[in-house]
Amino acid sequence: MAPPSSGRERKVRGRKIRSDRSEKQGRAKKHLDNGADEAAGSARSRESILREPDAVAPDPFVRTDAIDALIDRVNGWLDADQPVHVIGPTGCGKTALALTAAANRGRPVVWIDGDEAVNTATLTGAHAGGERYVEDDRYVSGVHKHTEVVRERWVDNPLSVAASEGATLVYNEFSRSDPAAHNVLLSMFEEGVLERPAKRGGDRKLDVHPEFRAILTSNTAEYAGVHEPQDALLDRMVGVSVDYHDEETEREIVRAHVDVPEDVITTVVETTRRLRTELDVVIGTRVAITAATGLAVFAGDSEGEIDDNTIASVFTDVLAPKVASGGGHTATTALEEQVRNLLSEE
Repeated sequence: MAPPSSGRERKVRGRKIRSDRSEKQGRAKKHLDNGADEAAGSARSRESILREPDAVAPDPFVRTDAIDALIDRVNGWLDADQPVHVIGPTGCGKTALALTAAANRGRPVVWIDGDEAVNTATLTGAHAGGERYVEDDRYVSGVHKHTEVVRERWVDNPLSVAASEGATLVYNEFSRSDPAAHNVLLSMFEEGVLERPAKRGGDRKLDVHPEFRAILTSNTAEYAGVHEPQDALLDRMVGVSVDYHDEETEREIVRAHVDVPEDVITTVVETTRRLRTELDVVIGTRVAITAATGLAVFAGDSEGEIDDNTIASVFTDVLAPKVASGGGHTATTALEEQVRNLLSEE
């Protein structure tokens, strides 16, 4: 049972999220297949790898002067034929920024998700079994010669498709992949040539389409599961650093994703920013969106008030996964106490 609130009560009117909330959030979470397909087994068509710009553009997406300036920087470097590495903490909007910049180019978009399972073949392609057929030669009437022919079938994977079609590559969280898989990017970025090591024959090397561009995103190096990219690769791209947005932008983002009263948005964003400063966990704008969603549900239809206890419980639940895996119930209890103490301070 939560202890009674020792702090001020925040008057926030309860209201359910609109019935179209799922539609709104569904648009925001456009489904993008992981480019790291199982190396060769399941042959994806080029059409399934290439995405139309409108299909990947985040919706809703909040535009402010600060965000537009970042997008202009990314697109400017792409116009200069430079791969762009968007770097920043989790939950700060790197992926949405990258997809918006990619969509702005008006070229097809190819998506790859970084993962430990990604290797050179999952990027460039591999042989996917053979095609078997029979040749039936009739030399003279009544005499047949049957020849069984087996021909290897090559399947291009996302990087090869992007390179050949002049697409904009969005490689999300690329530093989660083994750096050895990225050696093929060196010649792409430097010489405009993609080598497909598993492919045999004269077309092993692929000339990169002049309209090909790349946007790579990653968390900063201290995050778990992140590899340090090789210097040779970092030397062939420019970096655009992204941080958490200003308070008004965060309000706009929460407002675009969740239908709650303005006082709820203000409370959620103020609390998020305060906890971000005081707690030793990563608290992105995504936390504010989730907390606003929770408060909308727990408020119900009444015109009642949501006090500090409810707000503390909601934020504790949202942040608990960040501490529970390492410290279990003890860590979660300590987190809840920290949140309540911070909210009770005048």
